[in-house]
Formats: sequence, structure tokens, C-alpha cells
Amino acid sequence: MAIHFGPPIDLTDLPNFRQMDSRPRHPVFVGRVSTKDNQNPASSIPRQVALASERLEVDEEFAAFFWDVESGMLPPDLRGLGPQEMYDALAVPIPRDGGLQDLVDRAEQLGVTHVLAERSDRVARAMLTSLTVEHELERIGVEVVYANEPTGGTESGRLRTRRYSQVDAEIYRATMMEMSMGGQFQHAVQGWNHGYPPYPYVAVIDENAPARQRGRFGAERPKKKLAPHPDPRRFDAARELCRLRREEHLKAADIIEVLAAEPDRYPIENRWTHGLVEGLIANPKLTGYQVYNRKSPRTGRAGSSKLNPISKWVWSPEAVHEPVISLKEWKEAQEVTAGLRAGADEGGALLRIRTAARQRGLTVIAVTSSDTHTLYRIGGRQAVLPNPIPDTVVHQVICDMGSAT
Repeated sequence: MAIHFGPPIDLTDLPNFRQMDSRPRHPVFVGRVSTKDNQNPASSIPRQVALASERLEVDEEFAAFFWDVESGMLPPDLRGLGPQEMYDALAVPIPRDGGLQDLVDRAEQLGVTHVLAERSDRVARAMLTSLTVEHELERIGVEVVYANEPTGGTESGRLRTRRYSQVDAEIYRATMMEMSMGGQFQHAVQGWNHGYPPYPYVAVIDENAPARQRGRFGAERPKKKLAPHPDPRRFDAARELCRLRREEHLKAADIIEVLAAEPDRYPIENRWTHGLVEGLIANPKLTGYQVYNRKSPRTGRAGSSKLNPISKWVWSPEAVHEPVISLKEWKEAQEVTAGLRAGADEGGALLRIRTAARQRGLTVIAVTSSDTHTLYRIGGRQAVLPNPIPDTVVHQVICDMGSAT
């Protein structure tokens, strides 16, 4: 804010009349484009640079350029993870010294004094993210400047403009997420597939889907439905591994052993893995229904995706492709999976029994259960065991197996 109440005489010749910044100005540019497909970075980034340049001082130039081709919904540490080859192929006529996270990490080392952007949502659409970045930079003496903010006036007015802009960006983000998720929900409800097809299926273009006109960003991706894989053995393999879990309560390692023993009957590219087996058993698409929202968006922790509870899944109202198993069979398999995991959490008591039984050529099958006990069939015998199973009972059951064989 300008001071209009100066001294009564001219003091401008005094050495401390004005505070001199000991650091020379060292401004850098920061920008962002959401995607390389729906926006053209080769034109968007230079446009952002031109607008941000208007806030440079006379004869001043940017010392470095930090920009990403990423969603503004991602936190800084998940930005700029694309390979350098991708950025080189974009042919953007602006050099790139890194992304937003690189700027935050290296600002102090590079002696940055000002960070200039077209507007706040080029930093992030989430207000918390943009505020965090501003705080981290201001903490080391870096001023963040947005070209769309007015110059002059009061600091409170400038701050109000900035915060309103950040609120608008976050509201836009929430609106876009709502609209996008709503569209994805309808996509699944109408039977169209998301992502890669499960092992026993292939994704085929739905010729009956309504054709959409060419849009702003080109032709829409065709809508696809699941169809049985040309190799019918895949259906048999998926059905068998689900049965092994549901009826024989086998863990993934045991199921893999069964499937791998007959490669001609249960074909697989490369080899069966724990993730593939467990993923197929848990996949509700094997029931013929189309299901969406089983996993959270990519904006979670790097390298992983969070599983949503079943209550948040979106199901088609009826089966839309040929089922491998019934919905009832799928549910039973999930119950068995939960039981196996609970058994492992309880110290592996049931696992020890199953391991001992397998060594003797016996199979352990849960026949029925209550809140306190479960009836198992172990080979030709039946045993009622408490939940959880005490170590003394485990030892007794294993001993009884030995006497039986």
C-alpha cells in the first residue's frame, strides 16, 4: 500500500531512504495444460508465457520455465511424471526446466524471487494445493504473481481477488468431477465397459451405441461392451478358479498350482500370478453385470489406487454380457475370501490346518458356520471348530489327520 504521508523536507538523499533488495530479481514462469490430447500445449503454453510476461519489469526475462501437462486436480508430487520423450514430442517452443514440484523443490537453490503464472488455476484447481504452494514459496521469500490480478490498490483487495479466483477454480473442479462421474456412471449403467477387459473377455465396439458427432477435440472413442474371448478355455479357467475359491477355499497360491498343472486346459500368457487370480475372483464383471467405481481416481497416493467399498460401486440394472459365474456364486466367493483373510489375521490357524491337510492329500472344506463355530469336512471326516481356532485345537486336528492316514 502506498504511503501518502511523507516527511516535511526532502530526505531522498539519505542512504536508507529506500530499502534495497539485496537479491537481484530472478523471475520464473509456471504453467500447466490439462492434457496433451484435449488441449494443444504447443499453443497453450506460449500463450500463458505471453500473458505472464506482462508482469515482468522492463527489459526483464524469465530465468526458467516450469510447466506440466497434467490435471490440475493432482497434487504437485504427482505432476510431471511423464517421460521426457513425451514432452519432447509435444514440440512446445518454450523450454522446460521441470514441473511444479521441481519449482517448489529448487526455488531456493536457484535464487528465485518471483513466480509468475497466467492465473491461480494454472498452479492447481484445488485451493488447498495452490495455497500450499504459495505458502512454501513465500516462506523462502518468493512472491507468487498471477497476471489476471489487478495491480495497485490495497493488499486486502488483491488478496480478495486471489482467493475468489481460487474458490472459483475449486468449484469448477468439483463441478467437472460431478459431471464426469455422472457420465461415467451412465456409461456403466448402459452396459459399456471401462478399462481393460477381464481375462475371459474381449472388448468389442457396440455397433448399436448412439453415434456422436465429431467434437471439438476430434471423434469420440467408440463405446465397447464385453464379449467372450475367442478361446473358450478362458471361460473354463475363470469358472474353475472361482470354484476352487468358493467350494474348496483354496488360496491364490494353491489355485495357481492347480491351473499351472494343466496349461493346455487353462491357458495363460506368461504365467498365472497372485494378482491375476485374486483380481478375477473379486471382479464382479464375471457375473455378466457391468460395474464401475470399484477403485478411487488416480489422484490418490502415487503408485496405488484405493479400493472403494461395494456400497459405492455402480452396477448395470441387468446382465449385459455373457456371465462366467452367477451373482450368487460371486458373492459366496467373496465371503470365502474374507474368511481366508480373517484366518490369516488370526495367526494363520486355519492356514496351518489346510497346509497339513494338503501334505496328506486331504482337502479342507467349510460346510456351514455360525457366529461361534464352523463345520469343516477334512477328507472323509467332519470337525466342528470354534471361531477363532485356538492353537491347542489346531494341534489336535493335525494329530487326528495323522492317525486317519
